[in-house]
Amino acid sequence: MPDLLLELFSEEIPARMQAKAADDLRRMVTDKLVAEGLVYEGAKAFATPRRLALTVHGIPARQPDLKDERRGPRVGGPEPAIQGFLKATGLSSISEAKIQTDPKKGDFYIALIEKPGRAAIDVVAEMIPVIIRTFPWPKSMRWGARSAKSGSLTWVRPLHAITATFGLETEEPDIVKFSVDGIEAGQTTYGHRFMAPGAISVRRFEDYEAKLKAAKVILDPQARKDIILEDAKELAFAQGLELVEDQVLLDEVSGLVEWPVVMMGSFEKEFLSIPDEVIRATIRNNQKCFVVKDPKTGKLTNKFVLTANIEAPDGGKTIVAGNERVIRPRLSDAKFFYETDLKTRLEDRLPKFEQIVFHEDIGTQAERIKRIEQLAAEIALLIGADVDTTRRAARLAKADLLTEVVGEFPELQGLMGKYYALAQGEDASVAAASEEHWKPQGPTDRVPTDRVSVAVALADKLDTLVAFWAIDEKPTGSKDPYALRRAALGVIRLVIENNLRISLATTPGKHAARMYKQLAKPVLGHISTPWKGETVPVVAIDLLSFFADRLKVQLRDQGARHDLVDAVFSLGGQDDLLLVVRRVEALGKFLDSDDGKNLLAGTKRASNILAIEEKKDKRTFDGAPDAALYKLEEEKTLAAAIDQVKAEASAAVAKEDFAAAMSAMAKLRPAVDAFFDKVKVNDDDPKVRENRLKLLNEIRAATRAVADFSRIEG
Repeated sequence: MPDLLLELFSEEIPARMQAKAADDLRRMVTDKLVAEGLVYEGAKAFATPRRLALTVHGIPARQPDLKDERRGPRVGGPEPAIQGFLKATGLSSISEAKIQTDPKKGDFYIALIEKPGRAAIDVVAEMIPVIIRTFPWPKSMRWGARSAKSGSLTWVRPLHAITATFGLETEEPDIVKFSVDGIEAGQTTYGHRFMAPGAISVRRFEDYEAKLKAAKVILDPQARKDIILEDAKELAFAQGLELVEDQVLLDEVSGLVEWPVVMMGSFEKEFLSIPDEVIRATIRNNQKCFVVKDPKTGKLTNKFVLTANIEAPDGGKTIVAGNERVIRPRLSDAKFFYETDLKTRLEDRLPKFEQIVFHEDIGTQAERIKRIEQLAAEIALLIGADVDTTRRAARLAKADLLTEVVGEFPELQGLMGKYYALAQGEDASVAAASEEHWKPQGPTDRVPTDRVSVAVALADKLDTLVAFWAIDEKPTGSKDPYALRRAALGVIRLVIENNLRISLATTPGKHAARMYKQLAKPVLGHISTPWKGETVPVVAIDLLSFFADRLKVQLRDQGARHDLVDAVFSLGGQDDLLLVVRRVEALGKFLDSDDGKNLLAGTKRASNILAIEEKKDKRTFDGAPDAALYKLEEEKTLAAAIDQVKAEASAAVAKEDFAAAMSAMAKLRPAVDAFFDKVKVNDDDPKVRENRLKLLNEIRAATRAVADFSRIEG
């Protein structure tokens, strides 16, 4: 079957747009092919700075013939309806229609429409111009004389040529004939802008890729990445150094070159007095270069690796010198910023936060820092961190946001705070908290373990969540402009991975109560609700359900069952996430056993029977059953087992020994099985029936010592 080769040749496409553009081109073309009945075998898209390319192989030579049956008006129906039917179906006379009999509605006209398939090359020629004109670039432009006309082509950069060929591998392919805004499709492309700028005639993909390589263009982005990475590693290794790998930078650099040539430059050693991260950010952000380190010390050296897009006649000396000439003043600026920052102590920067609004309904950064400081001190008492050190850490944690280096390189927030804190003689834990209180920022980010850092990190995230909950700015659907889901997942990871015992109802609740005195517009006001013998703002309980939802996401990502989280949280009063996780783990192991599976089945059977009978009688069957009404031994055995299990499971849960609680639950299984095997629940005697239904309710009540089994799937 024929293959399609398509190339859109233009001026330089921004590196950040290339990968998505290639994927969009593949998706749009293949979706349209399938919609037209042309089911292909495979497709792959590529991008370089100056071209998007697509190969689709195994396309049928023709569309399949289509036969369609369209129902029309009733025989003898109004003339306008019949004429409309003829026009819609293309029939010249109603005599060309068939008549179909419907036993209920009578006779109807039926049109049998046969549409012969078109040649695939004609379909492609029709659809590609539409795809080009509707291509979803984030930003696009018009150019040249044609741009003055309405409806002129827009593209990310001026589009110069279109290559489009279609044909069998064993034959000379045809050119797909179409034009877009005066650009005729053909089989001519161009090589490297400087080293091989001449026109190249291509036929099919293999020929196209090989000729481009000969013209100094590596078509495949991954191949360019591999060349850059391997050559950079070898260049560093040859000098006894080690490349500092950077995948994001590698992705970007590979989109800047069509023929990667790796070289090494250097800068003055005096700049090594700057923190490594500042050097790396300066060289990375401004010149898109990699840094190298000494493998013996792990510290950066005064070398960098650049990627050129040309094989220079002088071996690259001019290119290297040009990069060095640009990097030198950039590093000089960074050094000046760093040394200037060191002249001002962190605490002396804090008054400026009084003029910086965090959120118009929440207040200034200064007010927020004071809240975080107080909350961090309270959490420190709960988790065993030094209170005074924690207060100091919370007070200084945000101060580096006002420094020159962080203003230039926002990605270094926190890290620079650590360096400045150490430079001014702060406690190591205070310095560490400046960096670590931002963590974790994602599922792969590390979780701090220093108790001071943990206390400040929790306080920072909880303050954010409570504040936005109080003003009713919660995440909705896919929208989460304040990254509140990430903050909640951060709290969960901090608690669980550090084995912390914190109430996520009362701790945020107390914080919310204080916050109401500051907030201009707290939506939930001072409304409070009872919680475990205390009174907490309802915002804290609402926030707790959000933590439960996030915990389900977290556990599901780890392979756990989200319904088990529901089963535990539905018991009420579950605000200790560490205990919830332990209980869920124990419950999961229990339900994987035969005893667990059978007990779950028995419990669900009891719940289903109760639900039916309670609906029928319009009442609940709670209250203790009457032992005097037990007729069968199985009833007595089940009642005794329930009493034993209740006591043992409750005692185990009180000791937080959830494995023991599940072992106790297992003792209920044989009695439940025997009861349903031998006992008729809906006995003819109403009193016996009611008593047996109460006994079923006791099964449900007994299992609630560990979880609400009705919430468990399966």
